[in-house]
Amino acid sequence: MKNVLTFIMAGGKGERLSPLTNDRKKPAVPFGGVYRIIDFTLSNCINSGLKRIHILTQYKSYSLTRHISGGWNVLNGELGEYIDIIPAQQRLDDRWYEGTADSLYQNIYAIEDEKPDHVLILAGDHVYKMDYRHMLDFHKQKGADLTIGIVPVAKENASSLGVCEVGKDQRLKNILEKPGPDVKGLDTSNHIFASMGIYVFNRVALEDTLSEDAKNKNSSHDFAKDIIPLMLKKYSVYTYSFVDKETNEPMYWRDVGDIDAYYEANMELIKVLPMFNLYDKDWPFRTYQRQFGPAKTVFAQDDEKRVGRAVNSLVCNGCIISGGMVNASILSPNVRINSFSEVTDSILMEGVDIGRHAMVRRAIIDKYVKVPQKMQIGFDLQKDRKRFKVTDSGIVVIPKGMVL
Repeated sequence: MKNVLTFIMAGGKGERLSPLTNDRKKPAVPFGGVYRIIDFTLSNCINSGLKRIHILTQYKSYSLTRHISGGWNVLNGELGEYIDIIPAQQRLDDRWYEGTADSLYQNIYAIEDEKPDHVLILAGDHVYKMDYRHMLDFHKQKGADLTIGIVPVAKENASSLGVCEVGKDQRLKNILEKPGPDVKGLDTSNHIFASMGIYVFNRVALEDTLSEDAKNKNSSHDFAKDIIPLMLKKYSVYTYSFVDKETNEPMYWRDVGDIDAYYEANMELIKVLPMFNLYDKDWPFRTYQRQFGPAKTVFAQDDEKRVGRAVNSLVCNGCIISGGMVNASILSPNVRINSFSEVTDSILMEGVDIGRHAMVRRAIIDKYVKVPQKMQIGFDLQKDRKRFKVTDSGIVVIPKGMVL
């Protein structure tokens, strides 16, 4: 894999995940208790043998940078291995990044310096497990100039995705960026092929197309909207379908771009048989973890009601469930659940403290929030909307550090 150079796109604002992105970018949002979203893409790279990685950042990159420097210093620079963070730096002129393609064009020197045969471009904000070597092999076998990773998803989810029209022999016919729920004219089935934000380019074709796009003042400099349509005119463009080779069923892939999607993807992890396996020893997911003691439950022998319990939940290091009840929830590190409190169907991030007799239901509570005694969250949504963000499906979201 030494002839492959990898770029991870981590520069977007992630506005649909607000308020979780008020102080961090989307790839740095915590997920599954101990992880950040970008950990899954990075773990896929390392497990696939890809060890020359650039991460392109722009907005609110402090949290992400600290996470990468703390937990991903795992490669050997003497062997030409690295995970580099490249911030927006106005290298070509006084512009910041104006699109996904522009972010790569402004750092085209990184490609020219390495001169790889292939450039792999990944999104840093999706949750999935993928061996990129299979896609690279497919790209080479087809003699493609560009190969796009696609996955079948329900048609009603098309409004927020890039939708690919696939012809014979897996060739790409067309791509539509966020076309709306109807997706007219593409097919008559109940699913569509969503772009995974994964691209394998032949280096020369990529450099030429980026340079051509940069000269177009009317371009939005976006891969889906501009680069791919340009390449369809004169290059060989294929799609790689991310499906199980035996059953032809879609593999697990989640775009956690809004609060409801983020919440549902987290809740999938606590099922008895989760679709996404965090415990695969042959494909470990790495992350940075601070040093906390083991999780602990506490109950009072003289009071049957003060029993610290967690049922169908993920409980991370440093958590203390002191006489409270946790059900179908995710407790990130260093969370405290005090006596007689109840937490149900919720995601609590690091350092959250639930006071005595408090009740929390269907909520996402960001870091270091202290819920006062007897407070109820998620039971009166009309009241909650006056203080917090509440999604259409009724998920209450409390920002990081908010004083209640």
